[in-house]
Amino acid sequence: MSENIYKEGQKVDNFCLKDDQGSEFCLEENLGKWIVLYFYPKDNTPGCTKEAKQFTEKKEEFENLDAFIIGISPDSVKSHQKFKEKHNLDVKLLSDPEHEVLEKFGVWQKKNMFGRKFMGVVRSTLLINPAGKIEKAWKKVKVKGHAEDVKCSIDDLQ
Repeated sequence: MSENIYKEGQKVDNFCLKDDQGSEFCLEENLGKWIVLYFYPKDNTPGCTKEAKQFTEKKEEFENLDAFIIGISPDSVKSHQKFKEKHNLDVKLLSDPEHEVLEKFGVWQKKNMFGRKFMGVVRSTLLINPAGKIEKAWKKVKVKGHAEDVKCSIDDLQ
């Protein structure tokens, strides 16, 4: 599990995953605008729900900055659909049950909770510029205020 993908200025390799509608989403087909790529552990958990709601609430502000929001977790397409319906979410969610992209980006890591060790997603966000390079990376994200921080970073970079 390499973390070299986090280097600012590094070009992001293309990847393709199923989105919350079951369609294939490929990163390279969506370059040309800012991309907020956030990695989260699990649908319908408190922190992940708050994060998705914050990005949904600010979606129009991101769009005004020519930015597109994408969340990735190991949950299934069906789980993403239910998650979006239940919480009225309006961000694109990608399913990575095999952890291919999560591992590629170095966010599938050993975690420790209440003395129990397991593999899981470390909440992280990458800001990818229209040319496909990482402008900024947030590791081990704290949810509160994160969407606003990301939006301000895009605003500052433009």
